Amino acid sequence: MAVTLAEAAVLSQDNLQRGVIETFVQESVILDRLPLLTIQGNAYAYNEEATLPGVAFRSVNEAYTESTGTFNQKSESLVILGGDADVDRFIVQTRGNLNDQRAAQTRLKVKAASYKFQDHFFNGDVAVDPKGFDGLKKRLTGSQVLDADTNGMGPVAGGQDFFDALDALIAQVNGDVDALYMNKAVRAKILSSGRRLGGTDWIMQSFGDGPGMVKRIPTYNGIPMLDPGTTAAGVDILPQNETQGTATNASSIYAVRFGQDEGDQAVTGLTNGGVQVYDLGELQEKPAYRTRIEFYCGLAVFGGKAAARLRGVLAA
Repeated sequence: MAVTLAEAAVLSQDNLQRGVIETFVQESVILDRLPLLTIQGNAYAYNEEATLPGVAFRSVNEAYTESTGTFNQKSESLVILGGDADVDRFIVQTRGNLNDQRAAQTRLKVKAASYKFQDHFFNGDVAVDPKGFDGLKKRLTGSQVLDADTNGMGPVAGGQDFFDALDALIAQVNGDVDALYMNKAVRAKILSSGRRLGGTDWIMQSFGDGPGMVKRIPTYNGIPMLDPGTTAAGVDILPQNETQGTATNASSIYAVRFGQDEGDQAVTGLTNGGVQVYDLGELQEKPAYRTRIEFYCGLAVFGGKAAARLRGVLAA
């Protein structure tokens, strides 16, 4: 059974590890809800449905024509995400106590790791970064990629036509959609239009008992609308620089359904060991205290309709 990082934080008996995991949950609108399936080894092999077997009606004493379904064998590999956070003894001595200084640096490291994972969740491409994993933009093809309009369309100018396109995106995902991911500027326009046309609201979602574990989230017809934010360099993860016909300032909205395992035919995270935190103490090679964070992680899109992308979305 897969568990989210929020659930893993509750189960953790290590205060340092729990604090790091809670920071991931606070910083990430993906890792706060993505189920993580624990696997053995460094890869997960599974079968994806290719064709269904044939069935038919028959007459009395008539035989069936035997047939079987087919599967495509696939595999998802784990990658290593993490880093070291060092605090010089001089800083500890002159600017505060050890725990406060190390906690501040550890939080920054976790924040950077959250941004890295979120960027790869959508934009990852092993052809560009072979140490990472492929994201939804590369994985979603064919009927799972829809166009808002030939030359792009936004919620304000498009009105009902835009919301029809948004409804079509949601309908392209099997089962209930768990999240709609979009640029913050696009979300603001949807909320603005929603005040006039209806369908938008706000909810409070809880991810645990710690501070910052309750988030106020806007929704469209009950589905959370989430902005994955920026990279560590401050660049929007879902930027408004895509080309759609004559428009060069378009963006994309992703509809995602999360699942516990391959049987859910949804988007599931993979891990071996979860988020691991090590207090390495004072280093021998330099006068500094080191904390190491590592996350053996991966992404699996188990179903052909686990997610969908609406491209050509304008913030207008």
